[in-house]
Amino acid sequence: MADEQGRGRRRPLDEEEPSTSRGNRDGPQSKIFKGSSLDGSRQDSRAGSSRADPRVDRGGTHDREEGGHDGAPRREEGCPTERRPRGDRFDIVNTRPIELVSKKGTDGKPVMLQTNFFRLNTKPEWRIVHYHVQFEPTIENPRVRMGILSNHANILGSGYLFDGLQLFTTRKFEQDLTVLSGKSKLDIDYKISIKFVGYISTAEPRFLQVLNLILRRSMKGLKLELVGRNLFDPRAKVEIREFRMELWPGYETSIRQHEKDILLSTEITHKVMRTETVYDILRRCSQNPARHQDEFRVNVLDLIVLTDYNNKTYRINDVDFGQTPKSTFSCKGRDVSFVEYYLTKYNIRIRDHNQPLLISKNRDSAQKTNASELVVLIPELCRVTGLTDDMRSNFQLMRSMHGYTRMNPKQRIDRLRTFNHRLQSTPESVKVLRDWHMDLDKNLTEVRGRIIEPQKIVFQHAKVPAGESADWTRSFRDQKMLTTPTGGLDRWAVIAPERNSRELRNLLENLFRAAGGMGLQIRSPQEIKIYDDRTATYVRAMDDCARMDPKLILCLVPNNNVERYSSIKKRGYVDRAVPTQVVTTKTANNRTLMSIATKIAIQLNCKLGYTPWMIELPLSGLMTIGFDIAKSTRDRKRAYGALVASMDLQQNSTYFSTVSECSAFDVLSNTLWPMIGKALRQYHREHKKLPARILLYRDGVSSGSLKQLFEYEVKDIVEKLDAEYKRANSTPPQLSYIVVTKSMNARFFLNGQNPPPGTIVDDVITLPERYDFYLVSQQVRQGTVSPTSYNVLYSNMGISPEKIQKLTYKMCHLYYNWSGTTRVPAVCQYAKKLATLVGTNLHSIPQNALEKKFYYL
Repeated sequence: MADEQGRGRRRPLDEEEPSTSRGNRDGPQSKIFKGSSLDGSRQDSRAGSSRADPRVDRGGTHDREEGGHDGAPRREEGCPTERRPRGDRFDIVNTRPIELVSKKGTDGKPVMLQTNFFRLNTKPEWRIVHYHVQFEPTIENPRVRMGILSNHANILGSGYLFDGLQLFTTRKFEQDLTVLSGKSKLDIDYKISIKFVGYISTAEPRFLQVLNLILRRSMKGLKLELVGRNLFDPRAKVEIREFRMELWPGYETSIRQHEKDILLSTEITHKVMRTETVYDILRRCSQNPARHQDEFRVNVLDLIVLTDYNNKTYRINDVDFGQTPKSTFSCKGRDVSFVEYYLTKYNIRIRDHNQPLLISKNRDSAQKTNASELVVLIPELCRVTGLTDDMRSNFQLMRSMHGYTRMNPKQRIDRLRTFNHRLQSTPESVKVLRDWHMDLDKNLTEVRGRIIEPQKIVFQHAKVPAGESADWTRSFRDQKMLTTPTGGLDRWAVIAPERNSRELRNLLENLFRAAGGMGLQIRSPQEIKIYDDRTATYVRAMDDCARMDPKLILCLVPNNNVERYSSIKKRGYVDRAVPTQVVTTKTANNRTLMSIATKIAIQLNCKLGYTPWMIELPLSGLMTIGFDIAKSTRDRKRAYGALVASMDLQQNSTYFSTVSECSAFDVLSNTLWPMIGKALRQYHREHKKLPARILLYRDGVSSGSLKQLFEYEVKDIVEKLDAEYKRANSTPPQLSYIVVTKSMNARFFLNGQNPPPGTIVDDVITLPERYDFYLVSQQVRQGTVSPTSYNVLYSNMGISPEKIQKLTYKMCHLYYNWSGTTRVPAVCQYAKKLATLVGTNLHSIPQNALEKKFYYL
């Protein structure tokens, strides 16, 4: 099977919406274990905590009374409510080296690019003022505090944010301590002390938090619906009725301080909303009474669902068949059934009183508080979101979706300008920005970029320019691969069903011709004919092949059956240490079989441990490392980390790979250093010395994990490298540790089109606290290209920023599953491919004998 190039999915920005005066609308939560800090952040108000809670008062009126019901049952009483934990998305991690004077390069053709950022203009003296607010007597309920303070809006000004403890505004009161008086609806008098704390620096996380809350408040005027963490427009939804699906257009937005200006990042996004509910899935599974519970679990576990009554999304972690909506939980001192709760709180009548209950566990909150907070959901009230694997393999469905979601640059620019116009012309939105003395620029932010010159691809006898589109597929018509086995592929086997003999003959004829033209001589294989296409039959045939000690086994299969594919790969890589190639009969019947045979021949050459092409590399003694993590599809608690390292591409153009099991919940990989150690030992075996330079690309890191990575993992690797080289009586290596992030919302446009491969941006929209740059390394033929962000956390290589940028671009030319550039350096793409193969198909560590071969392609 000619495996496809992996693609990174965009992940929405973690944006939290503060509660409004309508009260908490979350669904029931039946179990709160004792000993957890259920409401610690709220109780901090009595201790004078300075942490700003994102649940804020936006200057509206409140009718909450002290001790009254605030729209949701109290958590201490075990009532059904849930709170999304506060993440680290607003943290500012300063990783820029002190000695770095400038991170801007100069090499390349200068171009002026448009971006999907809008500049936020403010007055020169503009600043956010921070106050601490206390009430006497003390008020436990933050909503009551918000309501009482809102009566003084004429003093505070219309532009302010209050979370019950911290007050943020643009107005500086004359006195550092301002005392106001207030009265509740229970006719209780209160003394309100507003103490000046200081001005919020642009380097503080709270500065970003306040800015994003102001933006969210402004966007409320556009009448968008909050779904999960982003805003969508259900009135502009696109119905795909034949697939029971809707597409909701929306926006992912984020404001933060960039190099010189405060910029608003705006990305056009879509939410896939399926019209079927989890209850519909339950009914389908009930058609098989003997296995309906197991089948239902398989179909719904890990699904993301939306509850329409509060527009929140949840991940289903378990199904409780022992409880039904008639089951009760304790709320406000009495037992209440779920049926009664939903009828009273939301005026929703649950129809089926015998359906099981769904369990959603807030893992992040549980980790932070040592609690196990379980949200209980009702199947018929949960709408399924997202796409299943079957849907993704449905060509008609994906084509229908891409017609709306895959916008070309001009369409995206038009949508961005429309969003800006709506925000600037909606009175409610304009008022919010004006209250905070902000003005949004009407034009897309422009930035000066550079285009690195096309690279040269090194084949066996020639160097060929990659071209402006960075695609050298046609070069294989008259070029031979860089390295191939001396004796060719002389001992290998083919397994195919007897009925597919014609397809097999056609495939082999084209494969011999394509491989011969590229310098790979393939001898006739041992053919093993089987009489059915069952998984067990293929595995037995592979065992029979093992007697001849084959260098490779090719299996011709009738379709993309996952179980069969996994069994073939597991037998080859875990049990036998034999590279395998899986090809479908549909591929063998393809009209473009010669082109497909060329790709298969390249893969076969790689799986034997040889290299199809190389690039011109200026540095010697360089080891390039890529590391990524993939979760196990069988056990979500487990994950596999994969490391792929080059063995000095100037000398022998070979690679080394290794895999290790790790926890899916660990931000830091405890197995990374042992894997690096294995790569160093392999390098020493091949070159009789350790590498002088190490370029490490770390993928699979969320923005919230950057601080831990910088403070612990980088430091640990630097220390252990020094110790390892000291033991070997060698000079410590020059190291660059670079975090690779694909899930960025930045977009670039060059004259209304996609910029070409090799486009670099290292100013204006980059972050002042980082040594970072953006690189567009891939060519796309549909939609808008997505740049990749690179953040240099550590570097003592002593080379200029432009050389690191250029070296990174060169590394994007070496992914041998695609005769073009990839979105990330090849070693990262290989690591992702390997980790995904193990986590999805093998679920075990492959044989060590395969470590020098690209068996995972």
